[in-house]
Amino acid sequence: MLVVENLRKTFEAQSGLVNAVDGVSFTVERGKLLTLLGPSGCGKTTTLRCIAGLERPHAGRISIDGRDVYNSEGNLFVPPNERGIGMVFQSYAIWPHMTVFENVAFPLRVAKGKHYGRAEIAAKVKTALEKVRLGGYEERASTQLSGGQQQRLALARGLVLEPSLLLLDEPLSNLDAKLREQMRFELKRLQLDLGITTLYVTHDQAEALALSDEILVMSGGKVMQRGNPTDIYRRPNSEFVADFIGSTNLLPGRVEGTIGADGKGVVRTDEGAIHCTFFQPIANGAAAQVSVRPEDIFITAPNAARSVSVLAAKVENRVFLGEVIDYIVRCGSRELRVRAKPEQDFAIGAGVALEFYADRCVGLRADDSRKAP
Repeated sequence: MLVVENLRKTFEAQSGLVNAVDGVSFTVERGKLLTLLGPSGCGKTTTLRCIAGLERPHAGRISIDGRDVYNSEGNLFVPPNERGIGMVFQSYAIWPHMTVFENVAFPLRVAKGKHYGRAEIAAKVKTALEKVRLGGYEERASTQLSGGQQQRLALARGLVLEPSLLLLDEPLSNLDAKLREQMRFELKRLQLDLGITTLYVTHDQAEALALSDEILVMSGGKVMQRGNPTDIYRRPNSEFVADFIGSTNLLPGRVEGTIGADGKGVVRTDEGAIHCTFFQPIANGAAAQVSVRPEDIFITAPNAARSVSVLAAKVENRVFLGEVIDYIVRCGSRELRVRAKPEQDFAIGAGVALEFYADRCVGLRADDSRKAP
């Protein structure tokens, strides 16, 4: 449905030209939701705006539903209103002087190349509002809606023209934490029910993991890694991705011995040897990092450890969160974060053993861990 090839966009800055989007390429299959994820300034929103036609790239190609809408080689640039897209902005852009009905009807009234009659507009608006569970709100003033309802109204307006591609730019960022969590389920339900191809932009890792069929992690205008949520979380290809997606502990060291055919190997750290899994080739003796999630370290009594990789530690702090206990433990000169079940209950100051398992520890190159591939 969407093809982006070698997209480039630069901006003038006081320090010179800035490559906001630097050779980005990806595709989105029909009916799938792909998320552009990264920190502020990584190029994700600029990429989205180029696809929408709100920014003109400097090079590359963009194709929507088999039709080129931008091609630098042929100097082709299709205006935004002719691209067959729907878009929801971070601010929602709801018109306060219009009713719910008029907000949703507006794209139909100004649609280029097609005239919609009164009855057709009413039917399409009714359908769009029912899709987002706002049926019956047609005559309500848009300013009388809650934050979640305004977000759904913006979605209805983006869907009313039945676009082939839906672009969502940080649509949940203005909601409070509880409502944001509820709206994740609403968005996922809506996308699955409609089967609409969706490109989603966010800096929120939890949003990306919850909603996406695939995630594209960006930094410095480049694509760092692409994969499904499980792969991105469990198989990061760099320190940047491991550190940006959720929480992780990073232990520097060197590869000890050769990596097996199954990707298993050992990294010798200052705290001890840790067995881990490598998803990229790395030589014996090379500098490396071990990435291990807090929930993947098993904390136990010193005499109860059974793993081949065990490090001694001391509990420095702990926070009880109901379903889990978050620990800060000191292991040698390093602080590590460990997330454990409530029954793994240790007091501050207690000596403990930390068990590491190779299939939950990822070995990363240390020399280029923060560079784009």
